[in-house]
Amino acid sequence: MKYQKRRHIKLMMCALPILVIFLLSYCIISVSALLGGIDINGKADNNNALNIADAGQQTPTNATTEGWQLLLVNSKNSLPNDFTVTLKQLKDGHSVDERCFADLNNMLSDCRAAGLQPLICSSYRTQAKQQQLFDDQVRKLTKQGYSSKAATELAAQSVATPGTSEHQTGLAVDIVDAHYQMLDALQADTATQQWLMNNSWKYGFILRYPEDKTHITGIQYEPWHYRYVGKEAAKEMYEQGLCLEEYLAGKASK
Repeated sequence: MKYQKRRHIKLMMCALPILVIFLLSYCIISVSALLGGIDINGKADNNNALNIADAGQQTPTNATTEGWQLLLVNSKNSLPNDFTVTLKQLKDGHSVDERCFADLNNMLSDCRAAGLQPLICSSYRTQAKQQQLFDDQVRKLTKQGYSSKAATELAAQSVATPGTSEHQTGLAVDIVDAHYQMLDALQADTATQQWLMNNSWKYGFILRYPEDKTHITGIQYEPWHYRYVGKEAAKEMYEQGLCLEEYLAGKASK
């Protein structure tokens, strides 16, 4: 009996280091999984809700034909390499994606019927046009004394870098009041903008860069830039006070 007990003890002593090593290895793997976003089987952990800080970094959810109107284009999401758009020209010579043409026309017509004078000053832009506008803004800031790097970074807050502008989608338009055509904060006080801010959602458009969302959109307040997202999404965003990044983040987390 004594011999058997000693033998059992020896076996336990031999097995103990192996058990300790196994437990330590398991703990290390588990901690790594938590920090690295994977489970202990090496699979990606997709259960974490997308927060607002990550909203601008998500992959556009609508590169397909079904969700085309919700295409996210910003400083962290460039236009897809295979992006194409079929344009339709308005009476004033501006062009937009043909799929939002009717809703835009109806919005402008109803705005005019209310006794106002909306005027589109910018619509679809080519890559070359966007590059020109961006370069012009950089040169302007450089002349004001900014370094090349600072001028480039500051320019991106008011003019999107080529390939990241919503105007290149054909879904965005800049609309001003014919009686005040300056692109500044005072544009928000015009009768035309007041009407558009309160009614554009009915036609599938949203004010894309609100004053209280600059920390999310990365673009300064633009009370003239309207983006087509479709009537259903526009209604939800208007009622909930969301910008496009927030809206898409909410959909991704469900």
